[in-house]
Amino acid sequence: QVYLRESGGGLVQAGGSLRLSCKASGLNFSLHAMNWYRQAPGQQRDLVASITSSGTTTYADSVKGRFTISRDNVRRTVWLQMNSLSPDDTAVYYCNTNSRAMNFWGTGALVAVSS
Repeated sequence: QVYLRESGGGLVQAGGSLRLSCKASGLNFSLHAMNWYRQAPGQQRDLVASITSSGTTTYADSVKGRFTISRDNVRRTVWLQMNSLSPDDTAVYYCNTNSRAMNFWGTGALVAVSS
């Protein structure tokens, strides 16, 4: 069974930074792309950033230049460094991967940005 566990969410003032972590188990981590999604209240869940197994990264336009996704295959962990946060970034952030044609999600980490 694949498990994804996020940590690092919290409350931060606008302009501040947070780093989210996602620890994975139950899969050959180094072979899988990893993603961060977010879902604001009343909104759909949107893709924020992705990192392939080889380390290629992509970002949503709304976070380019502010967020950085990275991974450590030995530690089976993916991070999302979030800088210059604004209230618009307030959401529950989810770690995600696809394995054997199935989507797996963590339970989410709440990020709240105050103005």
